[in-house]
Amino acid sequence: MQIFRELSGLDRLSASWCADDEQFSLVPTMGAIHEGHVALVVEGKRHTARVAATIFVNPMQFNDKADLERYPRSEEADLAKLEAAGCDAVWLPSVEEIYPAGFATMVSVRGVSDRWEGEYRPGHFDGVGTVVAKLLISALPNFAIFGEKDWQQLAVIRQLERDLNIGVDIVGFPTVRDPDGLAMSSRNSLLSDGERGQAVALPEALNEARAAIEAGEHILVSTLLAVARAKLVEAGFTKVDYLALVDAATLEPLDHAHGDMRLIAAATIGSTRLIDNIRVEMDTVSR
Repeated sequence: MQIFRELSGLDRLSASWCADDEQFSLVPTMGAIHEGHVALVVEGKRHTARVAATIFVNPMQFNDKADLERYPRSEEADLAKLEAAGCDAVWLPSVEEIYPAGFATMVSVRGVSDRWEGEYRPGHFDGVGTVVAKLLISALPNFAIFGEKDWQQLAVIRQLERDLNIGVDIVGFPTVRDPDGLAMSSRNSLLSDGERGQAVALPEALNEARAAIEAGEHILVSTLLAVARAKLVEAGFTKVDYLALVDAATLEPLDHAHGDMRLIAAATIGSTRLIDNIRVEMDTVSR
C-alpha cells in the first residue's frame, strides 16, 4: 500500500493508473477507521481494481473547536486496517496542503443543506462541500464511496458533484452496524461503557417508528416521532436535536408518510453527539 502526504504523490499515482487504463475508487475518511470504513474499501474494490483512501480531519467542518480537538485520531492503526482491507493507496494531507496560505474559496450547497445538521452545526456543510470538492478534483477517481449513515451529507455531496460536473460517480453504501444495531461511527469510541449500552436506544427508536409507519398505523407522524423522542430521553440521551421523517431526496420534512423516505435523528448522550437514519418505504399514503 502506497502512502502519500503531498498532492504531488497522489497526482503521480493517479496519472500512472490512468496511463495503465486502470479505473479507481476513492474512499474519503477522517480516520479512526472502523469496520464501516473497511466495508467502503471492499465496495470500492467491487467497482474498480484499484482503491485509494484519504485520511483528513477537516477543521473547516467543525463549528466547535473542542469537538475538533477530541475527535479520535489513530493513524498507525488506521493504515494497518486499510492495508488489510486491500486499499492500494492512502493520501494523508496536512491542513496546509488542503488549505494553503491565501486559500479563500468556499463551496456552499444550498437547499438540501439548510435544515437538520445545517441548522444545528452552522457552516458544517460549507466545510464538507469545500473539502470534498477539493478531494474529488485533486484525485479525479471514477467512483467515490460514502457511507449512508451521514445521509444528509451524502445528499449534499451528490448535489455538489452534479452542479460542478466533476465527473465522479458518487456511490452510497448502506450503514454498517454493530450486532446490537448501533451504527458504526468513529465517535462511538468516545462513549463510556455505560453510554455505549444506552446508545442502542437510538436505532431501536428509529426502527420502532419505521415499523409503525410502514404498517400503516393511523397515527400522526408527529405523534410517532414524539414517542420515539421520549424513548431517547428515557434511555439517557440528554439532548435530541432532531428526529424527523423526511423525503429521502430533498430532506424536506413530511407530515404524512409517502414514497421513499428516511427517518433521521441526531441526539447527544454524555458528551457525544450521534447521528443515524433508516430507510422507510411505502406505496400508499397513510395518516
